[in-house]
Amino acid sequence: MASVKIRQMDARSASFQKDLSALLAYDESTDHEIHLKVSKIIEDVRSRGDEAVLELTRQYDRFSPENIAELELSKERMASAWKALPTDIAAALQAAADRIRHYAERQKLSSWTFEEPDGTLLGQKVTPLDRVGLYVPGGKASYPSSVLMNAIPAKVAGVPELIMVVPTPLGEVNDLVLAAAHISGVDRVFCIGGAQAVAALAYGTESIPSVDKIVGPGNIFVATAKKMVFGQVGIDMIAGPSEILIISDGGTDPDWIAMDLFSQAEHDENAQAILITHDASHLRAVLESIEKLLPQMERKAVIKASLEGRGALILVDDLNAAADLVNRIAPEHLEVSVAEPEPLVEKIRHAGAIFMGRYTAEPLGDYCAGPNHVLPTSGTARFSSPLGVYDFQKRSSLINCSPQGADTLGRIASILARGESLTAHARSAEFRVSDRKV
Repeated sequence: MASVKIRQMDARSASFQKDLSALLAYDESTDHEIHLKVSKIIEDVRSRGDEAVLELTRQYDRFSPENIAELELSKERMASAWKALPTDIAAALQAAADRIRHYAERQKLSSWTFEEPDGTLLGQKVTPLDRVGLYVPGGKASYPSSVLMNAIPAKVAGVPELIMVVPTPLGEVNDLVLAAAHISGVDRVFCIGGAQAVAALAYGTESIPSVDKIVGPGNIFVATAKKMVFGQVGIDMIAGPSEILIISDGGTDPDWIAMDLFSQAEHDENAQAILITHDASHLRAVLESIEKLLPQMERKAVIKASLEGRGALILVDDLNAAADLVNRIAPEHLEVSVAEPEPLVEKIRHAGAIFMGRYTAEPLGDYCAGPNHVLPTSGTARFSSPLGVYDFQKRSSLINCSPQGADTLGRIASILARGESLTAHARSAEFRVSDRKV
């Protein structure tokens, strides 16, 4: 394989900020033709329901179910998939599920109240969403980890009904995905995919109930459909290509660093893998490791395209400068591969997930560490967070005024409402005031 032409950048150069902006730029705008096609599919499902879903499934998944009932898999079918797993795979899947659930339990929000001196009670009531839809990529691809990461937090939150949709091209059902659905507590599974599955979940059909929120990854058609139904339902996020950024102090085995970069670059050609270090000799050693290890990779062509298209090896003055650069980039995954990661992590404000120390490889978070692997991409870690139990809970404010509280608050509200020329607001508050002389 030819030499990898990955960018080597120096943060001290005059053009660095401009070059960095170019490196981070990613046009994720939906192709106009895709937008039109998805819009047509959504409207078709809204107007014709089951009939449209069946027609689109026959068209895109290339098999011919007679009715929606043929596309729904029973809980017994999920259970049988679980029971049929080889022992080692079942044990690994269960261990990952247990760790994800244990972590998620700590995220669960609780209702709370407090009472003011005059007897007024204020608080917050936390309730789970009623019904959630989970999209899982299907076919020959197998993403049981996606099922665990999306379904388990929803169930920990208390969501009573979780509906999974998964495309089954040529009618091929992936038993590992079904097994993950079984141990995650998924309630119903429909073998549908694409924009039509998103539309069915958002608006409902005769056989597929509408949901309150749609989560889970998918292709450009699925992502576009999620954008278009947002507002009718909630969504988790619109994820861009996978990203990894590694800060290294030069003490980590360069082969480890190279393989960690590969672990995200192998997702697709638009994935981004970046190394930041203040050690020029370490940077060269990592480059040598990339050249040595890449030919051994099954997905070497994808990795090479990713590294050359969007990857970079960046030299900085020191680790503090590295932290500043991380906050500028706001990566999805951040490995802090240094001797003492804690002080450096204190300086990090923007990152989806932070992997601390030399032994914490990013793929551990993808599968089994416990924290969620659904993370903000494309710099959105500046203002958003990993998927969690809180994404499946909603909060209602509680206000219960005592007579004295109504008197005190009514006087304040009356003045403010009249200042906004909202007389009915003011009078509503004044009716509860003791002497009505506000």
